[in-house]
Amino acid sequence: MIKRDKSIELLNMAIADEMTALNQYMYFHFRLDDAGYDLLSSYFKRTAIAEMMHVERLAERTLFLKGEVEMKTASEVEKIHDVKKMIEKAEQMESDTIVKYNQWAKEASDASDAATKKLFEDLIIEEEEHLDRFDTERENLENFGEKYLALQSIEHSKKVAANAVTT
Repeated sequence: MIKRDKSIELLNMAIADEMTALNQYMYFHFRLDDAGYDLLSSYFKRTAIAEMMHVERLAERTLFLKGEVEMKTASEVEKIHDVKKMIEKAEQMESDTIVKYNQWAKEASDASDAATKKLFEDLIIEEEEHLDRFDTERENLENFGEKYLALQSIEHSKKVAANAVTT
């Protein structure tokens, strides 16, 4: 018999973490978009959307278990403006989530809830993909420095100029 209360508790903790990531990544998207760093801005936006989809999957499972979906965040958005620190924050968030989801998958299994365990395991794979991409972005920034950001800004300026000519 599934120990629903434990699974619902774990799912709601995960929802809070995903909501936090969603908000943090959207904040980074807004800041980077404003700075003209289109590629990084777009990646943070796409990752935020992926986190939103994680919330949906977690909420659906919570409702299936007849639980209440708590739409809370685990913490407030950090107002980070430095690009390297944004990427480092994202890496830390993804790493922490992977550790938690591995633990929570085990706890779900201990609660005889194989479906919730599998959900956490599936989410781990996606979080690892996010972590890998953020690692790559940090490495690009370390290898190419300000040139990496300047190239993104130049591409942004080209788009703005092209749109100005056609309107």
